Amino acid sequence: MKFVVHTKETAPPAAREDLETAEKLYGFIPNLLGVLAEAPIALEAYIILTKLLEDASLSPVEQQVVMLAGSHEYGCGYCMAAHSTVAGSAGMPAVVLEALRGGTKLPDPKLEALCSFVLRVVRSRGRVSAEQIDAFLAAGYSSQNILEVVFGVAMKTLSNYVNHMARTPVDPQFSRQKWPAARS
Repeated sequence: MKFVVHTKETAPPAAREDLETAEKLYGFIPNLLGVLAEAPIALEAYIILTKLLEDASLSPVEQQVVMLAGSHEYGCGYCMAAHSTVAGSAGMPAVVLEALRGGTKLPDPKLEALCSFVLRVVRSRGRVSAEQIDAFLAAGYSSQNILEVVFGVAMKTLSNYVNHMARTPVDPQFSRQKWPAARS
């Protein structure tokens, strides 16, 4: 089966307004959203999740650590390129971005604690130990942040799985951050 990257013209009518919103927000329609438009509820959900993430208590850089750590673990080249681009705009230091893209230890101890926690959540499917939770809290994070990490992992599960199945092409806007380690 081949997935379609919809435009406003080819999308199901129920998805067109959300694609217009995305175009206004980003200046273009990211290919992921074009794919999600096939199921208007999936597109709407992803747009809502993206807006909700902005209200997290995690900083914009921390939000991108969650997005990139999850996408790296899932092996999603599309999301690695997209979130690498967004992370740069959010002010993520280049050395942190490089470590996230390479799957190596982050130079900032607090961000490393966040990255490690995200990976534990993904790898254990949420079955993290009390000791791992305590270590995350000891790094300066809160119970609210734990739930925001779970939220971010859920968001990345949706987009990463869709990108794997659809083989979503990386948008030209993200191509400078194309991820060479992407798994097929």
